[in-house]
Amino acid sequence: MRVVHTCQRAVAVVTLSVGAALLMHTVPAHAETPGTLIAEYPLPEGTRGMSNADGTVIEYWMRGSHGTTQPASGALYIPAGTPPPSGWPIIAYDHGTSGLGPGCGGQSDPLAHPAQTIARDEDALLQYLASRGFAVVAPDYLGLGLFDTGTHPYLGIDTEATATIDLVRAVRSAHPELSRTWAVIGASQGGQAALGTGHLQVTDAPDLDFRGTIAIDPESDVEKLASLFGPGTPTPPAIADGFMDLFVSILAGLRATRPEVSVDQYLTPEGRSVLDSVGAMCTPQIMDRVRGLSIGNMLARPLSVEPMPAAVDAYMAVPTGGYNAPILLCINVTDAIVPSPLHGVLVAQLAAAGVDFQTVLGTGEHTQLNPQMWTAIEQFVARIQSSPASGNP
Repeated sequence: MRVVHTCQRAVAVVTLSVGAALLMHTVPAHAETPGTLIAEYPLPEGTRGMSNADGTVIEYWMRGSHGTTQPASGALYIPAGTPPPSGWPIIAYDHGTSGLGPGCGGQSDPLAHPAQTIARDEDALLQYLASRGFAVVAPDYLGLGLFDTGTHPYLGIDTEATATIDLVRAVRSAHPELSRTWAVIGASQGGQAALGTGHLQVTDAPDLDFRGTIAIDPESDVEKLASLFGPGTPTPPAIADGFMDLFVSILAGLRATRPEVSVDQYLTPEGRSVLDSVGAMCTPQIMDRVRGLSIGNMLARPLSVEPMPAAVDAYMAVPTGGYNAPILLCINVTDAIVPSPLHGVLVAQLAAAGVDFQTVLGTGEHTQLNPQMWTAIEQFVARIQSSPASGNP
């Protein structure tokens, strides 16, 4: 497997071990165009149980917050064998909640950071997609990979989308065997990211041939809960388990990327202390840090006071119109992490906007796929392959 370098780097990589992948890389001195490859090198054979695909780590430039260009990382899996005449179609996989700090993304170093506590059957899904003849790309997201670029903008839908689109561009620049045809799938945070990607690509990547979005229990409409919280508010018992770490991660990401909001003005000293401490943690450590805390003890002002409501909406709201390709929603009505009424709001909004989407319901835990969902996913990806494929110029 070849090693590709497109920038002058101080680190020469010939082979990759799990330990080496854990080393955080120095941010290159000079940024290049987003979607430009920095480096590519092999993942250990058999990573994620991939027996039918070759895996590589991808380092690339992506668009960060406020128009900046930042280095990022992810993974690429290319099926073994001869590509079809039009090239391997691409599916981007957007992962679920994994933390806020470097190394937490789990894609460029999946063996070292099993931090995604609410993502189910990730390896099986990636193996399935590769077995169906798709090249799979998986971004770590901004700040969660091999470069320390500061606290990850958790649920910041703009950088989730640019991390995905710019990774697709980077891998295509180095691999002529990859097609223009692509789609995106994601679960939980990744479901929200996938929807953001499917929306942004309409104007951001019209040169590519986008075929659709699969979102599994996406973290949608969570921003609508913000106005309910203020000083003294107890954490709702129905969503207490697994919610505090999400709440804290949202505020930490917002504080890091939207300084004009002055998030600290909404926080008690305890709240500021919590946010100060979690910015480089992965999800298991964040969960330990917030155990026993309540929302009300963290807040000095209601989150319904501007500019917070408008800022949160702009930061993380899922677009409800303007899509140009089909959407498959897999939703568990018994989801306790993202309460199912919020998913109901998303479905109603998409329907009102006339979006081409299908919903498949389940009664499992957050991101759990039942047989009906798997059938719908199989049919969705089969339609991508049965349609005339675009070439790879």
